Amino acid sequence: MIGFIGGTGPEGKGLALRFAMAGERVAIGSRDAQRAQDAAHEVGELQVGLSVTGGLNEQVADESDIVVIAVPYSGHRPTLESLGNRLDGKLVVDVVAPLRFSRGVASAVEVEEGSAAQQAQILLPNSKVVGAFHNLSAEDLMRPNVAIVSDVIVCADDKEAKTRVMELAESIEAVRAVDGGGLQNSRYVEELTALLININRIYKAHSTIKIVGI
Repeated sequence: MIGFIGGTGPEGKGLALRFAMAGERVAIGSRDAQRAQDAAHEVGELQVGLSVTGGLNEQVADESDIVVIAVPYSGHRPTLESLGNRLDGKLVVDVVAPLRFSRGVASAVEVEEGSAAQQAQILLPNSKVVGAFHNLSAEDLMRPNVAIVSDVIVCADDKEAKTRVMELAESIEAVRAVDGGGLQNSRYVEELTALLININRIYKAHSTIKIVGI
């Protein structure tokens, strides 16, 4: 099962929908069980036959094989610290992009460890952390009839974990996974999110990224 920690936000719900559409069992987690159940119901209503449940973050972490971290960056460290060894031995996908906004303009937040994904690996030394899915439109993810024509750059130090997440990315219609190298490269992918948000604001669009020449 794929569990989403902080999965009630737009990105978490959107990815939960897409993985459920690909046939995965999905659980949406929150600090508030009712909020998680409401989000699961919302996602499940978008297409018939999806396997989506909701529960507390701790329950979702315990029951999932793959755990997706989808909290705002302000809650990133405390959330991971609170889950502690519940994530030992699990594949953890960090989709968090550390951003700040001023008058509607996005900018990247400097992370002492280098990136949110690197911070996660330090806080979760017994987990296999992968950085991915940073540059997709949450709005488009929540529209099941829209193909996500985009590349997903996947960064990880563990080859097996990276391969699994690349396969997961390509289970989403029209997505291509791109090997982004080690976890140290995740900072560049996370920071790119700020640029995309600002471009989309200028053009009133839902642009994503494509790597050409490979």
